Amino acid sequence: MTTMTNTAEKFEFQAEVNQVLDLVIHSLYSNKEIFLRELISNASDACDKLRFEAIKNPELLGDELAIQVEFDAEAKTITITDNGIGMTRDEVISNIGTIANSGTKKYLQSIAKKDRDEANLIGQFGVGFYASFIVAEQVELRTRKAGEKEAVSWKSDGKNDFTLEPIDKAGHGTEIILHLREEEAEFADNYRLRSLIKKYSEHVAFPIKMLEVTYPEKDDEGNEIPAKTPEYEVVNDATALWKKAPADVSEDDYQAFYKQISNDFNEAAFWSHNHIEGTQSYSNLLYVPSKSPFNMFQNPEDREGLKLFIKRVFIMDAAKELLPNYLRFVKGVVDSNDLPLNVSRELLQDNPLLQKIKSGLVKRVLGMLKKKSLDNDVYGNFWQEFGDTLKEGVVEDFGNRDAVLKLLRFASTQNEDATENVSLDDYISRMQDPQDKIYYITGESYSAVKNSPHLELFKKKGVEVLLMHSRIDEWMMGHVQEYDGKKFQSVAKGKLDLGQDEESEKEPSEADKSFLEKVQKHLKDHVSEVTASTRLVDSASCLVMDEHAMAIHMQKLMEQAGQAMPGQLPALELNLDHPLVQHIEHIDNEDQFKQWSELLFEQALLAEGGQLKNPADHVSKMNRLMLDILK
Repeated sequence: MTTMTNTAEKFEFQAEVNQVLDLVIHSLYSNKEIFLRELISNASDACDKLRFEAIKNPELLGDELAIQVEFDAEAKTITITDNGIGMTRDEVISNIGTIANSGTKKYLQSIAKKDRDEANLIGQFGVGFYASFIVAEQVELRTRKAGEKEAVSWKSDGKNDFTLEPIDKAGHGTEIILHLREEEAEFADNYRLRSLIKKYSEHVAFPIKMLEVTYPEKDDEGNEIPAKTPEYEVVNDATALWKKAPADVSEDDYQAFYKQISNDFNEAAFWSHNHIEGTQSYSNLLYVPSKSPFNMFQNPEDREGLKLFIKRVFIMDAAKELLPNYLRFVKGVVDSNDLPLNVSRELLQDNPLLQKIKSGLVKRVLGMLKKKSLDNDVYGNFWQEFGDTLKEGVVEDFGNRDAVLKLLRFASTQNEDATENVSLDDYISRMQDPQDKIYYITGESYSAVKNSPHLELFKKKGVEVLLMHSRIDEWMMGHVQEYDGKKFQSVAKGKLDLGQDEESEKEPSEADKSFLEKVQKHLKDHVSEVTASTRLVDSASCLVMDEHAMAIHMQKLMEQAGQAMPGQLPALELNLDHPLVQHIEHIDNEDQFKQWSELLFEQALLAEGGQLKNPADHVSKMNRLMLDILK
């Protein structure tokens, strides 16, 4: 809604903006000092954008691009000014009065359901300009777009609405005036502001200036000399950190720069800083976060993470051009000396130089992860946050598949709990002759795979099996056949060749064959065949899919997602030595035999994570059969 007040227009915030403002003001009080980091980062982005626009329109670039921070202790105000790109009236409404992210509303609705620290959630969301209201009771923004004559003023108290009105402004850029709350007056202080700039914005690639502090002096006779008029001085390093030699950058500097470019309250887990020389020249500083952001599985076209610079000129957020989707958790900067400054997103897609940079970055990230994988604690934390994302690379990146497979970690029958710390190399090193396959099982949960009847023979023989219980595992294993010359074999699919003992290799008797055929006749609509099992030890029955078929638990998930599944019937294997199976074999009543046969199938289906079409009928059937036994 819009209303007019003289020359000023009043607008109501979007509902989502109201929620963000409320969350920022009330949830980030303990992190209130980050307001300055956010506003300086925005000013730096504005300067970057103008420098890029000036490649095509040099007349836009006038004075040295810089950021100024001023304060007035008596008036309790802080002013952050830049001479960057500026904004038009429509851009102010779009960038500040609304939130463009289509997932914002859904995210805000989900916050109450998440059992996580609110500050961390907001840190992942990225507070940007709205951080002003952590300390300010009123905010005024005055801006003029480079190349335009009109300027506009935006004012708000951060509650329900804001006003816009045209103003006169001498130059392009943006000025933000914070009217501090009484209890936040401490920030209108020279030392306080300089220390925050040093802490959070030391390596912003533009000079941040403040008025120097001057004091009265005395001459030789003791007479006071008036203090000289203060001038602006640069209070940050104003160099591109990624251009420095790694030996010249401290860990604190790396962490501060990570927070600056990522809007993350948490520190980075680890990073890699490199300068590449040769047929192409570029620098890269790549970070792996310590926590997974909420938008890890957002639309790949919208993802950010890597900023592309060319000769220190910011070009664009180019995460999807510089790294494949499965490495989308990586944040950082890439700065090329060879790409043309007027490169567009469309030209990037086919640029051979960029493809070489991308290939080099992928190998750099995978090499960094390989090195960190030697530290179980560090890599264990990484795997917990990003393991499922990394698994996508097995399917997406054929050229680096072996390198990605080497980085995967799994739970195993060797472990007593669900800890995923077994690599494929670990597994192979423990293989005993004559084993020549990597055995695994997939399921919908750790409990389901750990207790699967398909493991019984493997446990008896002491053969290790990898326990895969993530939703992505079945899809991933459908695209990989071997590793290091060893083929993968699902213990729940196809026929097993595990060197069976002499007893299990015996052919079923004619009576057993007749019994199996009779069971199959009653289950013809549910199973493809009924056979004597060589993999069961303690259980009565299990379902076995064809070697190339989708696992039952995954079929269920696909159906729940509305996907039509082909009619692939599993085979039913029966343990002919099990007392229950032997009991059924001697039942003469045809109706009871049918019910017992169905019960064996349904038990096996449930053990596989399948879903009964009629659970009530299953319970009723089981009750009737138990009552028959008790008679």
